[in-house]
Amino acid sequence: MLTHNKPSVMNDLKNIAAGFAPEGEILSVEPFGNGLINDSYKVTTQGSAPDYVLQRINHLVFKDVEMLQRNIEAVTAHIRRKLEAQGAEDIDRKVLRFVAGSDGKTYRFDGENYWRLMIYIPRSRSFEAVTPQYAECAGEAFGQFEKMLADLPVTLGEVIPDFHNIEFRLRQLRDAVNADSAGRLAEVCDIVAEIEKRADRMCLAEQLHREGKLPKRVCHCDTKVNNMLFDENGDFLCVVDLDTVMPSYVFSDFGDFMRTGANTSAEDDPDLEKIGFNMDIFRAFSKGYLRSAGAFLTPVEIENLPYGAALFPYMQCVRFLANYLNGDTYYKILYPDHNLVRTRAQFRLLESVEEHLPEMKRFIEKL
Repeated sequence: MLTHNKPSVMNDLKNIAAGFAPEGEILSVEPFGNGLINDSYKVTTQGSAPDYVLQRINHLVFKDVEMLQRNIEAVTAHIRRKLEAQGAEDIDRKVLRFVAGSDGKTYRFDGENYWRLMIYIPRSRSFEAVTPQYAECAGEAFGQFEKMLADLPVTLGEVIPDFHNIEFRLRQLRDAVNADSAGRLAEVCDIVAEIEKRADRMCLAEQLHREGKLPKRVCHCDTKVNNMLFDENGDFLCVVDLDTVMPSYVFSDFGDFMRTGANTSAEDDPDLEKIGFNMDIFRAFSKGYLRSAGAFLTPVEIENLPYGAALFPYMQCVRFLANYLNGDTYYKILYPDHNLVRTRAQFRLLESVEEHLPEMKRFIEKL
């Protein structure tokens, strides 16, 4: 395991970055960003050469790195072609660019870890705050992202199989209930019952897909405000963090943003009174999203966007609860009941979403 405070480690990172043959002499390699999955480092070069971002890919999460990078290469190349056809300016700041090694691959394996190198987008920044202004921008940006990839000529691989498949997640929960390996079932029977009461209607997406009424699109699958870059004037540049780009339903992008962006508190707040669904964020994101994505979405997709807003707190509640019943084997915890607190917080968010469903449906109909 690499640590950040040893000069020898920094030298190792310089050697890894140098293996991609970047332009210019490497001056320094420093920890960069606060990603939860991959480890990122800013590579600073001398003179007019570009700077870079070196990333160690978490191959425990992304088990097929070749597929992962093939997906990203297909997506970024397609977006670049679209921007060139539009006559866009400053294209290198509007789409990510990865550096290929001498073998033509955009990743390297050093015998223990997988690495990739991308060109750092200069004078860019991201935001953490979710305001109506940035929510509308996010909706338009992620909708435009889907729109640009709607005619992608290749089929992407599923980098995390069944990532947003609620039927699969419910099977995982039911297995955890039946096993009760940590002896915790008795204290959560109430919430298990509430989850099962909603199971049939929450599986609507998979049902519609089997009936041929709901297509799979190329989706980002991690739609957060901080996964967008803005220029020095605050104007949107591009969508980043493309690891989870894969075929999914549009509810993945719409609902996942709502789960985090429209929650009035943290996803693990033990004070359930603080948790609610922010309709101002819903309206702003929906307005931006349909402005760009409305041109290609089907009536079934648009009509069921409020369902997508409910699906994701439900799905995360299912996942947190299964993890709690299994003895906290997946999500890291800060204290013994952390996953139970997360479960109840997500369920409270779901209840708040359900309370607002009629209002959401009316708003979408007007748009």
